[in-house]
Amino acid sequence: MTDVLIIGAGPSGAVSAALLARRGYDVLVLERQKFPRFSIGESLLANSMQFVEEAGMLEAVLACGFQFKNGAAFAHGDRYSEYNFAQKSSPGFGFTFQVPRADFDQALADEAARQGAKIRYQVEIKGADFSGERPVLETCDAGGARATHSARFVLDASGFGRTLPRLLGLERPSDFPVRAALYTQVEDRIPSGAFDRQKIRIVVHPTARDVWYWLIPFSNGRCSLGVVATREFHARITGSPEERLWQLVREEPKLAALLANSRSFGQPVGEVTGYSANVTALHGPGFALLGNAAEFLDPVFSSGVTIAMKSASLAAAAVDRQLRGEVVDWTAEFADPLKYGVETFRAFVNSWYDGSLQDIVFHAQQEETIRRHICAVLAGYAWDTANPYTGPRAGRRLAALAAMCRSA
Repeated sequence: MTDVLIIGAGPSGAVSAALLARRGYDVLVLERQKFPRFSIGESLLANSMQFVEEAGMLEAVLACGFQFKNGAAFAHGDRYSEYNFAQKSSPGFGFTFQVPRADFDQALADEAARQGAKIRYQVEIKGADFSGERPVLETCDAGGARATHSARFVLDASGFGRTLPRLLGLERPSDFPVRAALYTQVEDRIPSGAFDRQKIRIVVHPTARDVWYWLIPFSNGRCSLGVVATREFHARITGSPEERLWQLVREEPKLAALLANSRSFGQPVGEVTGYSANVTALHGPGFALLGNAAEFLDPVFSSGVTIAMKSASLAAAAVDRQLRGEVVDWTAEFADPLKYGVETFRAFVNSWYDGSLQDIVFHAQQEETIRRHICAVLAGYAWDTANPYTGPRAGRRLAALAAMCRSA
């Protein structure tokens, strides 16, 4: 029996494993895939650095030589706006990195192992029983060997695998419209100075404001490239995923010009549809759900890794208290605090797709204090209660601000 069993070795799994191992617990991480492995979600937010530091991983991340990121840039035709994270209203890190996730996730997992967590790769969870005194998981490894594992507590950090929601019947449809993303990585060969490699570039489609592209530069001369649109918008284009992606790129002249000399290096074009997800509960007797295993909103503001790490930090503190014999109110100490930031990002995502946030971002005369508040959320500080554009109030205030921008 182990103290804490964690499903998944991605960012939330690695951070929670390190935090608990540093507190002296016996931690076992079971990961379905073999690392390193490809993943999207490569542009981090500045607030994530707080959790990397908390887990004792900052030095290891700095040593990887990832692309420094200091903000976000938005483009729509001739309109351009950028936000520098150092100019945010919230205290905390003003920088982060843009990372090939295979390398980043491997670095975090290795650090968790160095700090005492045991990690086993290519082990799949086949069953889960939380009816007894302690949780019991049934597993199968790459060789077909089956085993059972008992733990005092289980954290599900399985990401889009959503292991416990699937096994325990916790999945709930998202209320977001179904969207799809086409994505790849390329040798970008963009001339030096043609755009700011220290910022993610978010480009709005020339005629469809709810269609957008991401361009995330890495330090190795490659870029992550993707386009997000509704299923109906994607359906008007035929061909292979690669043909469809590049046809969509050609529809945005400035992005197409930036990537005119780009070359594939063998990374296939991926496609994911209906990626938004939700659950009926974030926790239950003996378990809690972290990051994307619980809910995924949308990739537009790169919030996934930050939400994952925030959930890992909150859960590790609560698990520590519970295993020391204290009574933990998981709703008050984990679910509600986590939801505050998730609702912030939800409001920003909704405002982006209805055009309100775009009207704010591209407004020619942005009031400095408000701009700093918006910048703070874009930097990931969605849990800063001093920011009027966070939490349940965010949606209404963004709508009011957008109306002001339109009438100015």
